[in-house]
Amino acid sequence: MSPQVYRYVEGLYNSVYFIDENLRSALKYRPQPNDLFIVSYPKCGTTWLQYLVYNIFTEGVPPQDMEEFLARSVFLEYTGAQSVEKMCRPGSIKTHFPFSRHPYSKLAKYLYIARNPYDCCVSFYYHTKSFPAYFFENGTFSEFFDMFLQGKVDNGDYFNNLLSWYDHRHDPNVLFLTYECLKRDTESWVIKIADFIGKEYGAKLRRDADAVKKIIQMSSMETMRKVFSRSHDILDEAGLSVYKNSKNPSQPLEESVLNAMKKPMSGDYIRKGIVGDWKNHFSKEQVVRMKSWIALRTAGSDVMKLWRDEDLP
Repeated sequence: MSPQVYRYVEGLYNSVYFIDENLRSALKYRPQPNDLFIVSYPKCGTTWLQYLVYNIFTEGVPPQDMEEFLARSVFLEYTGAQSVEKMCRPGSIKTHFPFSRHPYSKLAKYLYIARNPYDCCVSFYYHTKSFPAYFFENGTFSEFFDMFLQGKVDNGDYFNNLLSWYDHRHDPNVLFLTYECLKRDTESWVIKIADFIGKEYGAKLRRDADAVKKIIQMSSMETMRKVFSRSHDILDEAGLSVYKNSKNPSQPLEESVLNAMKKPMSGDYIRKGIVGDWKNHFSKEQVVRMKSWIALRTAGSDVMKLWRDEDLP
């Protein structure tokens, strides 16, 4: 029997990779006026967006390794509020909190990226298979699909997160975008993102068209994959080190979980990054179930119009 992988902390559903005290400190974090949050449901493009933002800040000079990237791109609920205090600035703070639980200030800025639920589900499946402490190495897509619809995955229900931020898409300190639009017209969106971060960043890019191309080139999936693949050891040990550095973990991990966290992740942290990969995974029956689930969860909302130009069922 596999050990318990997921549990609720302060009403939020997460796996053992997220330490209780870090989640609690993240929820209590008080945003500073210059904070830039990059928010999404998991596997919707936050890492790519953080990478683009990193290169906007550095004018297209990419990180040499994962450590350099993480120094300017922290993951709030994973490493806790103390990581924000130590981060290099300017930088970004990644989170997966729904709006109602997110540290909020009208003076902070929030970039929210959404991805269609079909592709999100597929990407999340491979992510869960890759990290040993999920005990899902031999899990099937069919099994994960059921977990996804039930919200029995990291950060719970997909639509709880998306709808909470969709309602705030017009707020002046929120820039709401989709992964699909960012893929389709990266250049225009890089400029919009730069303008949102600060007028000076957008002005620089308008003066130098080559700078935009450089940022995009240095944020390509191939470039990111090289940096992340060279840093597998950092990724592999991250969860374990976070736990070891915990002053007083409120939920000691089972020995089997600790041993699993010592194992290297399988596959690449950066996978395909394409739009439409769901077509290679969903059965006809799963498409029907997904459509019914979407209709139920989005009743009264027009949120799915975000993907009206995509080839979704």
